[in-house]
Amino acid sequence: MFEGITIGVMIIAVIIGLLALGFLMLFFRFFGLWFRALLSGAHVGLGRLVGMWLRHVNPAVIVDSRIMLSKAGIDVSTDLLETHFLARGDVIKVSRAMVAANKANIPLPFQRAAAIDLAGRDVLEAVKTSVNPKVIDCPESSKGKVTIDAVAKDGIQLCVKARVTVRSNIERLVGGATEETIIARVGEGIVTTIGSSASYKAVLENPDNISKTVLEKGLDAGTAFEILSIDIADIDVGENVGAKLQADQAEADKRRFQAEAEKRRAAAQAQEQEMIAMVQENRAKVVLAEAQIPLAIAEAFKNGHLGVMDYYRLKNIQADTDMRSSIGTSK
Repeated sequence: MFEGITIGVMIIAVIIGLLALGFLMLFFRFFGLWFRALLSGAHVGLGRLVGMWLRHVNPAVIVDSRIMLSKAGIDVSTDLLETHFLARGDVIKVSRAMVAANKANIPLPFQRAAAIDLAGRDVLEAVKTSVNPKVIDCPESSKGKVTIDAVAKDGIQLCVKARVTVRSNIERLVGGATEETIIARVGEGIVTTIGSSASYKAVLENPDNISKTVLEKGLDAGTAFEILSIDIADIDVGENVGAKLQADQAEADKRRFQAEAEKRRAAAQAQEQEMIAMVQENRAKVVLAEAQIPLAIAEAFKNGHLGVMDYYRLKNIQADTDMRSSIGTSK
């Protein structure tokens, strides 16, 4: 009986020892993080650190973010940081963005910063761009297009390079259009402005009119940016597109008229061949009719309607006619 009790006590002691060992391991593993957070004024309970480990959350990331935000005077609960981490967000980058926004007096609550990060935008870069505006080349040279080409009303082509200075709009960063939309809208505005100009000379004299006209269109509506300025970096005169189009049109008209003339010539040739065929047909009819004359004369002799003297007079008249025809032909 005593042996059974001894074995039970030993088993309990072993279990308690294992639990104590595990507790000590966890304590020493998370003690550094807990103590660092405590000294930094961003207290995170030891039990919560163990819970993060069990939930597959990196406790070091959460503690570092809490310390960073606490030192900047920003109060964000540990639950929000854990939730963003579990949603595959970048907690450190969001915390750095909030600190940068706080120093620049830009309102950026954690919910908005987390939404921007989860939307795939670089929230820290957005805050930096809000403080230090960025310049966008229009068109974007990496796309292979060097200039924006437009044609004035007089047919002269102008090749334009522009630079757009933008600042991130934090409130519209979620759901707002990207840089590609800004570039496309600015390009469309430049083409429209040049196309409505009466002469290319007017554009060259006052290129700033392009910037003013394009800015008045409110191109940053619905985008994640606020356009500060549009500057014309370079403008060159291109081809005389109007003259080229007129030459191409004249060449096309010439080919069309040539085709119509060829059509009429072919029709005339066909009609000529038809007339030749008709002449041959009528000549054949004359030959047939002349072949009937001897038969008619013979029938007249037989029936007594034509005498010998009448026949000789007819022959004399025919010989006289032939003589006159030969004389006329020889002349």
